[in-house]
Amino acid sequence: MAMAARFIDIHIIQSIPFANLNRDDTNSVKTVQYGNVLRTRVSSQSWKRAVRNLFEDRIGQAALRTRRIGERVTRLLTEDRGWPLGLAEKSGAHVAAASSIKFELAKDPKDTKQTIPNKVLTNAMVYVPETAVAELAGLAEEHRQVLETAKDIKKPSDKSALPTDRVERVLRTRNGVINLFGRMLAEVDNAGVDGAVQVAHALTTHETDVELDYFSAVDDVTAAWGDQTGSGHMGHTEFSAGTFYRYATIDLRDLARNIGDNPDELRELTAAFLDAFILSLPQAKKNSTAPHTIPDLAHICVRTDRPLSYAAAFEAPVAASGQGGYASLSRTTLADYAETANRLLSTNGILTSGWAGVDDKGLDALGTRHTSFTALIDATLDSALTTQPVGGAA
Repeated sequence: MAMAARFIDIHIIQSIPFANLNRDDTNSVKTVQYGNVLRTRVSSQSWKRAVRNLFEDRIGQAALRTRRIGERVTRLLTEDRGWPLGLAEKSGAHVAAASSIKFELAKDPKDTKQTIPNKVLTNAMVYVPETAVAELAGLAEEHRQVLETAKDIKKPSDKSALPTDRVERVLRTRNGVINLFGRMLAEVDNAGVDGAVQVAHALTTHETDVELDYFSAVDDVTAAWGDQTGSGHMGHTEFSAGTFYRYATIDLRDLARNIGDNPDELRELTAAFLDAFILSLPQAKKNSTAPHTIPDLAHICVRTDRPLSYAAAFEAPVAASGQGGYASLSRTTLADYAETANRLLSTNGILTSGWAGVDDKGLDALGTRHTSFTALIDATLDSALTTQPVGGAA
């Protein structure tokens, strides 16, 4: 007996007001040409980070991605365990230098030709559970006598006084965050984890324009004294607005393999991801735009065959309705495409499907309507995580 469910697809329609959720290297709105028109885009990396941050809150676990793992250990040793700063800095450097990951020394900001002893930056980003920092600090405490007499780390060829196998054992540790999102760390044997989640770039369902917002800042002293004219600062920023289609899929088989035989954890992680994907929002420019909307529609489909994105529903850009706006027609376009896809593929691969949103009817192709996002997630998992013969009917 095994779960018939293999993939959980989640589709979101969400209207975002005047905002710049995800900027490029010139602070410009990210875009994509699709269906021969320009769309606003939010990269999967940007939205995935927002999802991960909320996901960590939901499950009460955190992961740390950094090149500065040695400095993180140093801070814990000084602030929590009372080590003298010099010894803590040297110990953190030896921790970072102990693994198979190559490293470099940070540059002196006052003289970039010089490096700072014991300020080690790993060439690859270490991605570990937050609890790994305490484990590495504990390893330093265990070897404190050795570290007290060890030489400073002054160049990339310097060797650590700490045992590589013990440090790498910690770098291989994982938690729910890493089991779900995966980890790429080729420099350490057997540290890689195949992610169980795939996230698409979000894009508007319709053509969008990028707008320039000119702004100026008032100098309060000048304004009070009235002795000068003009503003204290002037500039401009790019923004856009639109209705987005977002999509992600969870491979339940991959997630189950990552966590082992633990049905309760499988449900907890899957539920937390679905909730975080629905409610998360990238935080760029939030203080000046506050674009804190919720989705107009969330549709979840549990499949036994393959994941299926509905992005192609919007290759022909949605036109504004007679009353204005794109959200309503985006929702019906999504439902129409789902109906077409179900006809072409047949519904044999669908174990269950449902939706929740602002509509109260008319989206029958999306499955059962639920009154809330929470009810949608619970009903989905009740069906998806039920053990039954593979190929069995829902």
